[in-house]
Amino acid sequence: MSDFHQATFIATLHRLGAPKFDHLEEKLAELREYRPIALVLPSLFSELKGAALPKIVQELKSIHYLNEIVIGLDRASEAEFKEARKFFSKLPQEHHIIWNDGPRVQGIHQLITDAELNIGPQGKGRSAWLSYGYVLATGRSSVIALHDCDILTYSRELLARLVYPVANPDFDYEFCKGYYARYSDRMHGRVTRLFVSPLIRSLQRLAGSIPFLNYLDSFRYPLAGEFSMATDLARINRIPADWGLEVGTLAEVYRNCALKRICQVDLAESYDHKHQPLSARDHTKGLTRMAADIARSIFRNLASEGVILSEGFFRTLQPVYIRFAQDTIKRYEDDAAINNLKFDRHSEGRAVETFTRALRLAGEDFLKDPLGAPQIPNWNRVHSAIPEIYDLLNEAVEADNS
Repeated sequence: MSDFHQATFIATLHRLGAPKFDHLEEKLAELREYRPIALVLPSLFSELKGAALPKIVQELKSIHYLNEIVIGLDRASEAEFKEARKFFSKLPQEHHIIWNDGPRVQGIHQLITDAELNIGPQGKGRSAWLSYGYVLATGRSSVIALHDCDILTYSRELLARLVYPVANPDFDYEFCKGYYARYSDRMHGRVTRLFVSPLIRSLQRLAGSIPFLNYLDSFRYPLAGEFSMATDLARINRIPADWGLEVGTLAEVYRNCALKRICQVDLAESYDHKHQPLSARDHTKGLTRMAADIARSIFRNLASEGVILSEGFFRTLQPVYIRFAQDTIKRYEDDAAINNLKFDRHSEGRAVETFTRALRLAGEDFLKDPLGAPQIPNWNRVHSAIPEIYDLLNEAVEADNS
């Protein structure tokens, strides 16, 4: 994606020419004492058996600038937790596994719930949130980076580019979002291409120039799961517990950061990871559920900005979205043709039809309950309710890993 385009509201750091990241790693190694970096890896136990995570661990073994690695392990029995400890033991960096299904961490969950704080259902959002809490509890790092564990095209360059803008104090960024082109012999990233971008532009058409929408539209890949941030943001950001995690995180950063402290960085020439099924006939699964969760998150954040969303608004939104999405399909068809990529116009159209149903459901849900499920509270709130929480969390993780 080599170009010089700068978004209106946030800085864009491009990837120009052939890979060259040795100088980034050298500088990050120099900064390690002053800007120590924690890498958070939210992982399912099943991913240990996949094609991506073993390669990711192999790449991480040769990265010397990381201060610590925190693995948030979900859906693992005691035997599987022990297997995970052995799997990650080859990492030379200081690393700890948060066994989310273990009795000690479950006790932490219960303690927080007893304080009448909602921590949401099990999933990536809660796992990432608890991992941030552990980084804050230890106080060993001042930068947190997060990426998924299903990246098939993972490389050292991706991580170096992701953390450098926040780790280098000369840049003065507090939050950095990754972006990339998702393609193989065809284009991927259907939810971003055919839903999120057309939806944001449809909302701009109906609601006008809303700063929050303009901000979202500045991101090249708003659903990317890779970002880095200063640890102080982890203290004050709330976390959505559903598929709206990425958009919800961007919304929290919008509220808590000056725009000049936010950037996006091109991470790789191409990027591939696990592809979710469309699940056109079941709105509780796959990309249909993801689209509905994302739409609900956007609607609630728009409402918090003072935008009035009525039944008539949502009735109009659907045909406007369909028109934007259909025009987008034609653009991507032409883009695929000039790059000699496969393009299935029928499947693209079917995806838009499915996302339209998800959009309708999200609008209905919003009208029934504009607030929705509460977000996971920020760690300042948790610490205020339970002053000893950091000590207890630290002790629980240390005991599990000893």
